[in-house]
Amino acid sequence: MDFEEIYQEYFKEVYLFIKSLSLDEGIAEEITQEAFFKALKAIEKFDGSKDIRAWLFTIAKNTYFSHYKRNKQQIESDVVEQSGMGVQIVKHLMNEEDAFAVHQFLHSMNEPYKEVFSLRTFGELPFEKIGLIFGKSAGWARVTYYRARKQIIEYMEEKNYERD
Repeated sequence: MDFEEIYQEYFKEVYLFIKSLSLDEGIAEEITQEAFFKALKAIEKFDGSKDIRAWLFTIAKNTYFSHYKRNKQQIESDVVEQSGMGVQIVKHLMNEEDAFAVHQFLHSMNEPYKEVFSLRTFGELPFEKIGLIFGKSAGWARVTYYRARKQIIEYMEEKNYERD
């Protein structure tokens, strides 16, 4: 697979992932482009021992965190979400160590919570489509998502409490 094919196949996924972190289409576009440029420069170092998608996501995440630190952007809570829970999730995702912990916990979560949370947060699917995927209602998808988010927040609060 040449780099053009990799770009075509994974650009949208990487873009949506970065958009879920930045909440800004322009920044997501810019960082995704920068991440693919970095990947192109480092493609000879990619040995195939990892999944190329995971490799690209790691480059994109690191590029985003570098951009974030460079610009020291402030996330306004009204842009993120009206509820404090949404702000808490984003604060955890802004901290690289916390973001890793969230992804680790997400990996250990039971289904359907893990998949519903991922589809909503990283895939940006509306609750209606998530419900259709599971053969359930949009209400079921919404409740499942909020329960998953609550589990993550509780886990992170417990983890931060233990750290203090």
